[in-house]
Amino acid sequence: MSGQDERPARTPTVVLLGTLDTKGEEYAYLRDLLTARRCDVLTVDAGVLGEPRWRADVPADEVARAAGHELQELRGLRDRGAAMESMAAGAARVVTRLRQAGRVDAVMAAGGSNAAFLMSAVCAELPVGMPKLLVSTITAGDTRPYVGQSDLTLMYPVVDLGGLNRVSRLVLANAADACAGMAHGPRETTAADRHTVAISMFGVTTACGTTVRELITAAGAEALTFHATGVGGASMEALIRSGHVQAVADMTTTELADDLLGGVCSAGPGRLTAAAEHGVPQVVSLGALDMVNFGPPSTVPAAHGGRLLHRHNPMVTLMRTSAEECAELGRQLAVKLNRATGPSAVLIPTRGFSQISTPGQVFHDPQADAALIDALTASLGPHVYVRRFNTHINDPRLAAAAARILIDWLKAGAS
Repeated sequence: MSGQDERPARTPTVVLLGTLDTKGEEYAYLRDLLTARRCDVLTVDAGVLGEPRWRADVPADEVARAAGHELQELRGLRDRGAAMESMAAGAARVVTRLRQAGRVDAVMAAGGSNAAFLMSAVCAELPVGMPKLLVSTITAGDTRPYVGQSDLTLMYPVVDLGGLNRVSRLVLANAADACAGMAHGPRETTAADRHTVAISMFGVTTACGTTVRELITAAGAEALTFHATGVGGASMEALIRSGHVQAVADMTTTELADDLLGGVCSAGPGRLTAAAEHGVPQVVSLGALDMVNFGPPSTVPAAHGGRLLHRHNPMVTLMRTSAEECAELGRQLAVKLNRATGPSAVLIPTRGFSQISTPGQVFHDPQADAALIDALTASLGPHVYVRRFNTHINDPRLAAAAARILIDWLKAGAS
């Protein structure tokens, strides 16, 4: 059963993280705003350029020492990037210690790329559900390097946070309202005896993922669905490693194709590794391994000229994987599955890996599919259960089999 767990009656504490040598005025304003909203504020200064406008609760010299350095040593470096990297590591350790001591209910930062970098390092160490808010000019660009796999909330300040003015005051006041509201708010909790199952899906494998989710939920487990867009798969891997997931229905492994061929949906080399390393039961399938994702047609690399492309929408172009590429993907899948330390199964659809590779569809290529399947099965170890289906990935029979295997494993205490 899930419900709302009321927060303790004590005043919540917001950690205000930033560089007080360059943003002292803005942080003093934020501190006062949060205090007026019934929050205790604990300031952490990670500034490394000069002297702060005012002394933080955790000053910069303490942050530097948490990273194993003296502040003057870092100030003497000619490499500002290296200095900020050390301060970010120190800030992450400081906030982690504060959280372990029960002194953190939310974390907030404001500024430019340095504030975003600091916040990114800290958020990587914080649990999902703890409020995290960043007000930064970088939020209008590519934020994936900063967000990573955290549930970081982003706010664009419209103007540069270089002093207070009528616009920045309004934006920072809204940010303080948001952060204070999250810090004061109740947290929804889930009973510890309810299993959690992670499910990967994509637009062209939605039917498969949806059926698995419905069956898992009907069996009394909680389903977490991840969109296999690169960051989605990486987020799933991170949650598995954190212990939040007891079983995995990895039906859509398309991110491996993007990683192999330079697509925009790569989740990096760590994809399909967490469950194997941590002994988490996993059922894996071949969802959308028939494609690589790019942006608009003009963004497809010239090296892929002459390839079969499909315009999914004006912003997404799909490229069909070749037989040679599929064979390599099959070998990679086998290597990852062979490392599993817990129960593992692979379900193989022989008549299409996605909605658009079934017979009669644009990516239908039985030879390429067979190359992947043959390479996979030839390389798999005997401890991985293999089941073939004379159907496509979105057939409800395949999804039902995936759900049934995981449910049986969970009931047997495999997790």
